Amino acid sequence: MTGDTIRRPGSRAVWLAGAVLALAVAGGAYGYLGVSHPAQAQTAATPPPPVTVAKPLRRDLIEWDEFTGQFSAVDFVEIRARVSGYLESVHFRDGQLVRKGDLLFVIDPRPFEAAVASAKAQLAQANARLDLANQQLARAASLRQRDVLSGSVYDERIQEARVATAGIEVAKAAVRTAELDLEFTRITAPSSGRISKREVSVGNLIAGGSGGTPSLLTTIVSLDPIYFDFDMSESDFLAYQRATARGLLAQQRDGGVQVQARLFDERDWPLNGRIDFIDNQVDRGAGTIRARAVFENRDLMLTPGQFGRLRLPGSELYTATLLPDSAIVSDQSNKIVLTVAEDGTVVPKPVRPGPIEDGLRIIRSGLDPEDRVIISGIVRARPGSKVTPQPGEIQAAEVRP
Repeated sequence: MTGDTIRRPGSRAVWLAGAVLALAVAGGAYGYLGVSHPAQAQTAATPPPPVTVAKPLRRDLIEWDEFTGQFSAVDFVEIRARVSGYLESVHFRDGQLVRKGDLLFVIDPRPFEAAVASAKAQLAQANARLDLANQQLARAASLRQRDVLSGSVYDERIQEARVATAGIEVAKAAVRTAELDLEFTRITAPSSGRISKREVSVGNLIAGGSGGTPSLLTTIVSLDPIYFDFDMSESDFLAYQRATARGLLAQQRDGGVQVQARLFDERDWPLNGRIDFIDNQVDRGAGTIRARAVFENRDLMLTPGQFGRLRLPGSELYTATLLPDSAIVSDQSNKIVLTVAEDGTVVPKPVRPGPIEDGLRIIRSGLDPEDRVIISGIVRARPGSKVTPQPGEIQAAEVRP
């Protein structure tokens, strides 16, 4: 019993010493692996994020202001009958091209031929009455010289001759009217262009212009040249007036603003024309003013009523600074671009953007030609932070209608 009591305290001391040593070793390992080493490894493994940078694109261009408008015919004619009668024949195909003077419709001419014959017969009667009146006047003059005929009878003979002379003029006017009505039975094209469909079939009674509403037979629109009507805002109109007064637009000084137009399915601007009319007042309700351009249409590709796009020169030729629109970010009410300095620091620059040309945004001020602008990876860049710049290139995008 006494020997056992002496050995137990010794074994307990040895066990405590081993436990303390194990804890010390574990604590040192934890401090080395969990605190110091992971932080250093994380710092060394995180480089600055990559971004694509490029210098602004510099290009000589003219700024254009675009408008939507509608083509219209220079001449639009409604073909209506000027005399009443039955439609006898039609001398065109619906939708064909016609020339000025081409025969279109024929109204039954027989009643008008009879009217011409009657008018000519009345003219012959008037001539006979005039001959008789002249003979009676000559006979009365001879008797008057011999003082056989009274003065009152002689005066009557003079007046009868005058009435017969006037009757001749009335008969001649009736003949001209009858011949004109007969001419109106042949309806011809008053201008060249494309004709519409016939509105009346052969055999129908047509109401002429002598009474009531004349019957509409068809319409004709001219095609070459052709108008383009559009509305511009009061601010745009004022800007052009100011530019013209300062002589900034050479096209104005050359005699009319040169414009370009295209249809909605075209990518280029193949149509070249000029402004030939601006209205005399601004619409009070809409705040716009109507303008008109004229274009050649030799191939007859353009049709009145079609919609299209027109662009006006907003400036003379100058060297512009261009950026992709995606490279511009908003900072409250300001527009900024992110540039990269030589040491890789992101530097924001406020800019004043302009309109889009060739798919790129014009930068009017705030950017130097040698600035390296972030054009891709902008979400990974923060002002004042470091980035890894990678070279890129800005190219004009293909503009689609």
